[in-house]
Amino acid sequence: MEKLQQQFMKMRNLLDITFFRVLFFIFIAVVLYASMYSNVKPEKLELTLFSVSDKTIRSPGTVEDVKSTEKKRLEAVEQVKDVYIKKNEYTQNRVDLVSSIFDSAVEVGTEIRQEKAEADKQKVEGEDAAVWQEPTLKEKVERLKAKLTGEVTKELSESVFTSLVQADINDLSIAKDLTVTAINQVMSKRISSDSVENAKKSVEEELKYTSLDMNLKSSVIELGRFAVVQNEFYDPNATAELRQQAAESVEPVKILQGQIIVEEGTLISPEIYRQLRLVGLLDNEKSIKPYLGLLVIIGIFLSAIYYYFHDLKIKPYQKQTNLLLFGLIFLISILMMKLVSLFQQFGYAEIGYLFPAAMGAMLIKILVDEKLAFLLTLILAICGSIIFNDGMTGTLNTTVGIYILCSGVAGVLFLGVRNQRSQILQAGLFAASINIMVILSLVFIRNGQHNSLEYGFFILIALASGIVSAVLTIGMLPFLEASFGILSTMKLIELSNPNHPLLRKILTETPGTYHHSVMVANLAESACEAIGANGLLARVGCYYHDIGKTKRPQFFIENQMNIENPHDRLPPEKSADIIMAHATDGADMLRKERMPREIVEIAEQHHGTTLLKYFYHKAKKDGSDIQESDFRYAGPKAQTKEIAIIGIADSVEAAVRSMSQPTPEQIESLVHSIISDRLQDGQFNECDLTLKELQVVAHTLCETLKGIFHSRIEYPETTKQKVKQA
Repeated sequence: MEKLQQQFMKMRNLLDITFFRVLFFIFIAVVLYASMYSNVKPEKLELTLFSVSDKTIRSPGTVEDVKSTEKKRLEAVEQVKDVYIKKNEYTQNRVDLVSSIFDSAVEVGTEIRQEKAEADKQKVEGEDAAVWQEPTLKEKVERLKAKLTGEVTKELSESVFTSLVQADINDLSIAKDLTVTAINQVMSKRISSDSVENAKKSVEEELKYTSLDMNLKSSVIELGRFAVVQNEFYDPNATAELRQQAAESVEPVKILQGQIIVEEGTLISPEIYRQLRLVGLLDNEKSIKPYLGLLVIIGIFLSAIYYYFHDLKIKPYQKQTNLLLFGLIFLISILMMKLVSLFQQFGYAEIGYLFPAAMGAMLIKILVDEKLAFLLTLILAICGSIIFNDGMTGTLNTTVGIYILCSGVAGVLFLGVRNQRSQILQAGLFAASINIMVILSLVFIRNGQHNSLEYGFFILIALASGIVSAVLTIGMLPFLEASFGILSTMKLIELSNPNHPLLRKILTETPGTYHHSVMVANLAESACEAIGANGLLARVGCYYHDIGKTKRPQFFIENQMNIENPHDRLPPEKSADIIMAHATDGADMLRKERMPREIVEIAEQHHGTTLLKYFYHKAKKDGSDIQESDFRYAGPKAQTKEIAIIGIADSVEAAVRSMSQPTPEQIESLVHSIISDRLQDGQFNECDLTLKELQVVAHTLCETLKGIFHSRIEYPETTKQKVKQA
């Protein structure tokens, strides 16, 4: 295991180099591509035109059949008839034209009568005037034609004009009314180009039975036939618009995913062959689209992982450890997924539900981070929907993808903060129950017909998936923790066990130090939790921070019970060396026992480079030539918030314990004095502890100490004993 850990450490160090980090991502991409290559590779079909299909072929996706759609739209357009509109203004125009002809005839007659009357008047008055002669019939006709347009005079026969000028005014009025009425009645209906002659005959029939004299009747009939024209015309704009609406109303013809294109034993007709080509089942080996799509989705996965670790605000060595750990768990999950998918070849189409989906997510949450666990779950869900697509009509098995996503999220959410082994098993059972509900809900949504045996199989594999996830998580945790040197929450809980050999050593050899460590642990844990630091790490680190005192227990005041203080016989320099050595001795002892790096650093750094003031001032008082650096701890200074707070709590607990019946005011003054002294000494310069957090730490320590050293009521019996003793 130690050699394996060394190998992982070498790999982690290589990830600090950009070239090897890129190589690491390329390796993950290659494994992912190799795992999903066969699942996106198009199926090869040995089909030719007019051959017989040896199996039922379904469409792998939904595709629009453009040719069929266009054909259907063309049929819809052809069914739309031409649009004709009736122009009502034509009726009025023709009526006005006929009316003007009759009015002109009346005007000619009126003019002739006026001329005759004027001549008669002049004759009566004896005026000299030319003898008035009534215009001849031909002149009357010429007068009438002069009042009309050339088109009218050409269209109408000479007999019409002759009969009009010969008719009486009353007869003309009657003829006009009859003609206008007949024209209005006939032209109120639609008259197409083909039905103009029929309409003229209708007018003729209307006027044939009038009581007019024969000459005028003939003229009226001819005028009526002349007036009736086509009033229904083809409207190209309205026709085009109607045909456009008909074309747009046609729904696109689609070949749906899973739709049967050809049944087993059916002849491959040209239409079927065209549809097979359309859905990409012919000559699909030449297509690079599936492989390109797979590369793009893998690129998205790796970009998300890179972005997450790039923005992670942790130390570089820890970032590389987490990246290596994530990659290992991710690859194990993918390879396990691929292994399970191989059983689909034996007819187990639903075997994807057996994949322990919650395992990777729970491992990542325990060992790294909850957000990264959710990211892993999402990526595994997408990969699973591709890998478990055997027997599916499409490339993605969305039901398995949803199942893996829900199972992984359930495992992450149920895991508590402490992550004990019993809780991992409970999380696995919770994930199993979620698996069962998800599978049943997906089956119900599909409205599939399943018997009780199949439902029992679904429930069994869902239960197995959750339990196997928990078992694998519990089994792999110690291996991963030891290999990567990770101090997980579970490992901290195990280290806090009082039966641990090192804690038993402290308890039996230095009971005073053990009690001091427990008190410091209480103080440090509450202060760390108040500012959001790792309180459990602080507590466990405090248990071991003074283990170096077990090497020379009698030289530390908390262990000097009923014995003389050996420092009274030693020079200050020697005493300082012994006291300061407990930090380095403790770190060496913890390294020898292969304790986690974080615990070793707490033992080594909890005093930082502080000055051992008592022996320093004692040496100066003796008048010897000394250097201040000889009385400072070797350090280094605290590198993390937890170590800085442990150092404060260690000094505060020792100082308050030395006070006799301390008051709350004295405790507050002492705590602020110690923190201020360390701040001015630069002991917090190498950790990210802020001034605001130091205020919270001071307040928390004061509240905790007040609870520990609160004043007690003096009972009467105790008072009497004190009086007797006095």
